[in-house]
Amino acid sequence: MPPTTDAAPALRNNPTFLIFSTVLFTFLCYLTIGLPIAVLPSFVHLDLGYSEVWAGLVISMQYLATFASRPYAGRMADTVGAKPTVLLGLAACALSGLMMAVAAWLQHAPSWSMASLLLGRLFLGTGESLAATGSILWAIGRVGGQHATQVMSMNGVASYGALALGAPLGVLLNDAGGFGALGGAVLLVGLAGAALALPRAPVPVVHGPRLAFREVFLLVLPHGLCQALGSIGFGVISAFITLYYIGEHWAGAALALTAFGSAFVVVRLLFGGAITRFGGFRVAIASFLLETAGLLLIWQASSPHLALLGAAIAGGGFSLVFPALAREAVGGVEPANRGAALGAYTVFLDLALWVAGPLAGMVASSYGYAAVFLFAALAALAAVVLSGRLYVKARAALPAAG
Repeated sequence: MPPTTDAAPALRNNPTFLIFSTVLFTFLCYLTIGLPIAVLPSFVHLDLGYSEVWAGLVISMQYLATFASRPYAGRMADTVGAKPTVLLGLAACALSGLMMAVAAWLQHAPSWSMASLLLGRLFLGTGESLAATGSILWAIGRVGGQHATQVMSMNGVASYGALALGAPLGVLLNDAGGFGALGGAVLLVGLAGAALALPRAPVPVVHGPRLAFREVFLLVLPHGLCQALGSIGFGVISAFITLYYIGEHWAGAALALTAFGSAFVVVRLLFGGAITRFGGFRVAIASFLLETAGLLLIWQASSPHLALLGAAIAGGGFSLVFPALAREAVGGVEPANRGAALGAYTVFLDLALWVAGPLAGMVASSYGYAAVFLFAALAALAAVVLSGRLYVKARAALPAAG
């Protein structure tokens, strides 16, 4: 009789399995973000009676909190550890759901309801920076720095896959049980994530000299600016696609968010290896061009089907931007500062999403909802130009390095 082998230990030591089992916490974090994303703008604008600018501000408040807490999240992951960072982040995500439920309860008093919403968005943004940064560093600590690009790619699959799933699911929950039930679901997802993370083994903290955050920030500044310009498209789609559909008397706005997220995931899975093969800058330039095409299609869409296609094209274009530029920005940083570098680089994503909501709200107030997608397309084109300049500069430096 042939000897039997236990496949479980081999599976537990497989890098892909280790990555997936750790970025699960990113998935749960972003599920708490995706569940309310298609419902919040209409709740603020139609149910509470606030303007489009306020609807954009409520969405952007999350990104303001993420922007402000990113440096702390990166440094906490470097010094205290990735696991405690993830646990604290998921707890903050759960609190955001509690604040949503309170906002629903206070709907008869719009100013108090809005205050509760804004506080919940601050909790959610802080939870995002802690949980997402901690999950990446936790996964890298489990599989080694040689798999860092794969970790960041799979982390993106988890985050945007959760957004793609969460948006329509949130609409169904809101239709079935109201905004309070949606808040309760966010609370439960955050608590479930923390319960799953608690028994997991931590990874050792990497010791070594720590750079000041200002130094790390300057190292990643050019790459971060490119990412920020390209991230405005996602910001305006998440904040205004619902109101755009309502204004055009179309149904299925949540499906546009699902199309964006689904295309994002498919491109990550099928073409993630292109970053290693062609280099980060070339992949980023091609990605920005594709994203621009999708945003222009939404701007000129004459039917919800064309807008849906534009959202999918934009999502596919945006998919590889973060890991492509992260490879160039973070790759040369010492492991002891990797969390700070990742936090500094991601600050630009947060900054773009924070600014995109109010700016696009002002554009919408003056020129209509369609114009916000033209605004985002022009930003993506600017990212093409800046990325091209960085690529030329990097190529020129190669002979000197050799």
